[in-house]
Amino acid sequence: MPPLMADERTGLAAWLDFYRATVAEKCDGLTDEQVRHTSVPPSSLTLMGLVRHLTEVERNWFRRVLTGEDVPPVYDEPAAPGGHDGGFELSGEETFAGARARWQEEIAVSRANCAARSLEHTAPFMGGEVNLRWIYTHLIGEYARHSGHADLLRERIDGSTGV
Repeated sequence: MPPLMADERTGLAAWLDFYRATVAEKCDGLTDEQVRHTSVPPSSLTLMGLVRHLTEVERNWFRRVLTGEDVPPVYDEPAAPGGHDGGFELSGEETFAGARARWQEEIAVSRANCAARSLEHTAPFMGGEVNLRWIYTHLIGEYARHSGHADLLRERIDGSTGV
């Protein structure tokens, strides 16, 4: 639970961490087969795909945008026709433990990159500028949306609900 009374920086970081933890919790205790279980046709959305996508989201916003780092995608498999991109599509070789470890590594880099900058720090984005405050807010929304997806996916897998 994020603190009820905190300065802006602490509050933003805490809410992002709350949603990161929520997605992680939705994956706890599941097998590789279960995290690859799709929601309902025609969707190909999976918990593993969400974790892979969030790895790309972390890398994009906190490395490419915030710091200007030139890093390649972690997952560069092309999207299936009509499918999602940005890590959602699964390959047969990767384990969930590997995907989760990569996600946690990107989160650690994200935290370090944020700690070194003020909320007012700006970076070039789409012909203008974006500040760290905006990036935090955007990522909180992104994670909140995907936490809802994760909740529905987990309920479909084993009936587990909550948080």
